[in-house]
Amino acid sequence: MTAPAPLPEQSVAAGPGEHHAPPRADLHDAIGWCVFGAAVVAGSLTMDRLEQQNINPVTVPGLLPGLLGGAMVLLGLVLGVRSWRRGALAQPLPPPDADAREQRRRVAIAVALCLGYGVVLIGHGLPFWLASSIYVTGSILVFQRLSRDPAERAAGPRAWARALAIGVISSVVTWLVFEHLFLVRMP
Repeated sequence: MTAPAPLPEQSVAAGPGEHHAPPRADLHDAIGWCVFGAAVVAGSLTMDRLEQQNINPVTVPGLLPGLLGGAMVLLGLVLGVRSWRRGALAQPLPPPDADAREQRRRVAIAVALCLGYGVVLIGHGLPFWLASSIYVTGSILVFQRLSRDPAERAAGPRAWARALAIGVISSVVTWLVFEHLFLVRMP
């Protein structure tokens, strides 16, 4: 089986000022989404179904994550096919420019912050609202520090106070909504 001829770049609607990732980069992203979606589906299938509590099958734990994981796999496959049709296997990945390196660094920092929140802060004795306040406030301050705007990067007391207010308010509102509206116990 031979790979189809790459489609012309005009086939992908790109408006002025829009930037499309190279096909090889899209293929890498597609593989990543498929693997992550499959992991979410596998995790949702192993969740406790709470049969002893006569839970309605439409509301069993793991249903929504499983559907979202399946959607990630499906959309990852669509992205993979599209990148393959654009010639992902024939075109090498260009070396990353400064913007691409900066984006990768920001993604790595975001992943590290999320892992720190999920692995270190949650489930080890801190109340949910406090752990989430620390995470949100810290994330805001870290990404402000990484800003290209020098004024935003120089975080003064006002920026710290704003980040703290956003972190505490968003965390308390999230905790209240889940605990009292959705009746979900937070860790």
